[in-house]
Amino acid sequence: MNNQDVIADLLNDIATKLKLINMQVLKPEGFKEDAIEDLKFLHKMVMNKPHFSPSEMQAIVEEIGSLKVQK
Repeated sequence: MNNQDVIADLLNDIATKLKLINMQVLKPEGFKEDAIEDLKFLHKMVMNKPHFSPSEMQAIVEEIGSLKVQK
């Protein structure tokens, strides 16, 4: 499994757990080379928490967005 596949799987799990409707927010393309470790950390945090407030969900999505390469 290459990094792109791992990133896609992590993001899919996170989106499913957060019950995100707009999956485009978490597209697996355009992530920084070193983002995978941060994504794994976020994935572990999301998977271990039973529920999230709207502000927590927004913060998680924003954090994931910050891991993308800025154009």
